[in-house]
Amino acid sequence: MLRYLTGGESHGPALTGIIEGLPAGLPIDIEQINRDLALRQSGYGRGGRMAIETDRVRILSGMRGGMTLGSPLSFMIENKDYANWHEQMNPVAVINDGKRVTAPRPGHADLTGTQKYRFTDVRNVLERASARETATRVVIGSICRQLLERFAVRVGFHVVNIGGISTSAVDAGWDMAKVLQSPLFMSDQQAELKAIEVIDGAKAAGESVGGIFEVVITGTPVGLGSYVHWDRKLDAKLAFALQSIQAIKGVEFGRGFECASLPGSAVHDEIFYSEPQGYYRATNNAGGIEGGMSNGEPIIVRCAMKPIPTLTKPLRSVDIAHRCAVTANTERSDVCAVPAAAVVGAAVAATVVCEEFLRLFGADSIEEIEERWKRSLSN
Repeated sequence: MLRYLTGGESHGPALTGIIEGLPAGLPIDIEQINRDLALRQSGYGRGGRMAIETDRVRILSGMRGGMTLGSPLSFMIENKDYANWHEQMNPVAVINDGKRVTAPRPGHADLTGTQKYRFTDVRNVLERASARETATRVVIGSICRQLLERFAVRVGFHVVNIGGISTSAVDAGWDMAKVLQSPLFMSDQQAELKAIEVIDGAKAAGESVGGIFEVVITGTPVGLGSYVHWDRKLDAKLAFALQSIQAIKGVEFGRGFECASLPGSAVHDEIFYSEPQGYYRATNNAGGIEGGMSNGEPIIVRCAMKPIPTLTKPLRSVDIAHRCAVTANTERSDVCAVPAAAVVGAAVAATVVCEEFLRLFGADSIEEIEERWKRSLSN
């Protein structure tokens, strides 16, 4: 079974991760991982931290000569900004706590985290709750995507809405190469220009903006996931994983919430059969998942991201040290991080699909997995 664990604080020495369950013999392209990390750091509306960090992965174990060994794969991403924070974020001894934070930000983990863990410094919460943690999940997702691509499974993404500005492209009707040329990962240039204006306006007003991104996974075999157990349903596992990304407030598949307002005849995808195509559907309102299982159609999932809670024009809060009214703490942050969230969302979705793929075809070596997969194609 594929599983992973991440560690690290935003301004600590490094981010770390460990992946267990990868087969032996899988070639890993490290530079592809670094390109995916760079994508996460790109996008119009990002903050000053992106000018400091140039994320690159360092593999520590589980590989030899560019190939996985079947043992746990561990890695790290150095936090270059730690050089400016080592006195405050030293894991062993804090030399200077002059940057103690006592004004929690509305909409962040700050206040609830300090209450839960009985901290007196919000920094103990915000460092781990930070979306910088998602860099580790991009590494894991990039590795999983490299495995999936050996079996013709492709994971694409694009931003479909920023600050209320929506693209005209829907579902798989867009070009991933064109998306990657956009500073907002939008496939609609007119919408992109309007969204940039919205971001610029938000920055000038001390505001932040959210949006919606879409992930489309093609080439998935029929039967990933299961209807037998509630926690094996593919859409449930994807929703859980995607909802765990910082600032994500909603997840939908296919036509999603729109289905609640439509009659059944307009929602359910009729089934057809032909040679040699086999069973197929002329529509994909279900978003590629029925009964908790992939049905062979593209998996289409959208995520709604709320505006970043750190505002340069901060909201009202309460100082946890003195219980007096204050304005919230301001950390260096983004105006809009929806494009970055799209990259993370694709990585997270790839990880879930890879886990279920290995559950269906898994073995100790990549060669044996390929043999099992090829046999399934002839059935």
